Amino acid sequence: MTHVKKSSPPTISDVALAAGVSRATVSRAFGRPGLLSQATVERVQKIATTLGYTPNQTARALSTGRHTNIAIVVPDVANPFFPPLIRAAQAGADVAGYSVFLGDSDEDAAREQTLVQRLALQVEGFILASSRMPDEQIQAVAARQPVVLVNRDTSGMARVLIDTAAGIEAAVEHLFELGHTAVVYVSGPAASWSDQERRRAFRSATRRRGMTISSVAASRPTFEAGRKVTAEVLATGATGAITFDDLVAHGLLAGLLEAKISVPEQFSVIGCDDVLGASTYPALTSVSARCEAAGQIAVELLINAMHGGQKSDVRCVLETRLVVRATTAVARKPGRRGR
Repeated sequence: MTHVKKSSPPTISDVALAAGVSRATVSRAFGRPGLLSQATVERVQKIATTLGYTPNQTARALSTGRHTNIAIVVPDVANPFFPPLIRAAQAGADVAGYSVFLGDSDEDAAREQTLVQRLALQVEGFILASSRMPDEQIQAVAARQPVVLVNRDTSGMARVLIDTAAGIEAAVEHLFELGHTAVVYVSGPAASWSDQERRRAFRSATRRRGMTISSVAASRPTFEAGRKVTAEVLATGATGAITFDDLVAHGLLAGLLEAKISVPEQFSVIGCDDVLGASTYPALTSVSARCEAAGQIAVELLINAMHGGQKSDVRCVLETRLVVRATTAVARKPGRRGR
């Protein structure tokens, strides 16, 4: 009988020998690539892939106290704003050799804090996107592990901010040029930094133009919430609305259709984030959000912090613009609401 000797899995020593480097260099190429040149990291990882070598992350964590994991916590993973941000951050993490854990706080600050506490023992750092936690809780997390914020302007923290002020200014100007003198803002969660900034920009831009303004609160940034506030929006007497996000705008479009209000002939709608614009009917005019860029920058800042680079007080601001589509038109004449 012929016995076939089973080959053993490649080891870190095999990779080091094939690459002509030390075992420590191989370890750094996977665990702390920032300590090596990009060329060295790429060469070692390419050779490791060719040999079929996979780092033993569990053993590494036990010996070094470090995990090659990061966590991203969002308030609502179903909101279309977050998937592009998560995908971009995960792509950056993959390149750096990190896995990504995802947490959904369901718009609840207490649940977010619980998620962070549970994940803290398994990850090396956090990206908190649109965090609903109070500043003091966020700072307590950052005192223990590197944290990068997205759309939360907490002083002394590394944060990536999508500044929608310019986009809201353009949205208000667009409605004003179309003859809309009474407009309404459909707001989002009270704890949302983005909502506070958008509300402030809306008030400033409309008041400078002498427009009549109203505000209606959506209970959550969801399609159903946008649909449910339709009657309240129409009761303001406004001829146009700017909503907290595209999901609320989508719901409002559905509610207006149910109320037999034609968009944009009888009512104009503008969303924010531009993640549903091309897929609604009519195609939604929206303020762009650059969520992918936010995810890319956030993971770069976090990995840099975990490797001993800048850890705090980095404020990266991404500007926005208005994307005009088919849900805005010249304001209707007074007194002509229904068909």
